[in-house]
Amino acid sequence: MNSIDRRSALRAGVGAAAAGALATGCTDDRPAPAPPTAPAPPSRGPRPAPAPRRYPGQPAEITHGPRDRDRVALTFHGQGDPAIAEAVLAEAERAGARITVLVVGDWLDQHPGLARRILDGGHDLGNHTQRHLGISSMSQTDAYAEITDCAERLRRLTGSIGSWFRPSRTQYATPLVAELAQRAGYPHVLSYDVDSLDFTSPGAAAVAGNVSRQIQRGSVVSLHFGYADTVAALPGLLDDLDRRRLRAVTTTELLT
Repeated sequence: MNSIDRRSALRAGVGAAAAGALATGCTDDRPAPAPPTAPAPPSRGPRPAPAPRRYPGQPAEITHGPRDRDRVALTFHGQGDPAIAEAVLAEAERAGARITVLVVGDWLDQHPGLARRILDGGHDLGNHTQRHLGISSMSQTDAYAEITDCAERLRRLTGSIGSWFRPSRTQYATPLVAELAQRAGYPHVLSYDVDSLDFTSPGAAAVAGNVSRQIQRGSVVSLHFGYADTVAALPGLLDDLDRRRLRAVTTTELLT
């Protein structure tokens, strides 16, 4: 091989080595440095639950929503067997319904995870007093404590005192209870215009019939956790609402 051929071979060898180095991304045996790791996003807890709000044009005690929209609100007194509560939530969600749950404070003390479970299902959560006693006959001090004790439990568990307040063991609030609820941060008391009477355990057919006979556009329906008849009545009740083109929404949606 003459000198020209040797120089050509040498240049070819150097070119091949350079190409290999480019292909492997390095020029020696050391591993390539790892790319910088992005910092982890800050940890965020669950969002606070919605707070109570004032609805212009609505009275201090709300019994129903607008009668010109195909919406109704199914509201539940929140206490009793947590397994039945879970079954009610699951059945409502299966049908695409959203409900309003007014919880009792000492029930939440026993089952605190249900507060977030209700909210995570897209439902409204509210206050139904601390011990579910006859609030209408209480002294001002005791009645206010019933409202604020439950409100504080809701705040601790969800970041809010809840969207709604409903007095215990009565359909309608006394003027004193309505005033105390406003002082505690609830602009409105939530009543209802349809009573399912499910707490009398009349059977699933009777529960569904009680609601179907009374319900109309804008109705707020009173139901309860803790009763097997309520769970058994829900599929038929929700199917009946669907046939009548009535959509079960939260009370917030009903009034918004």
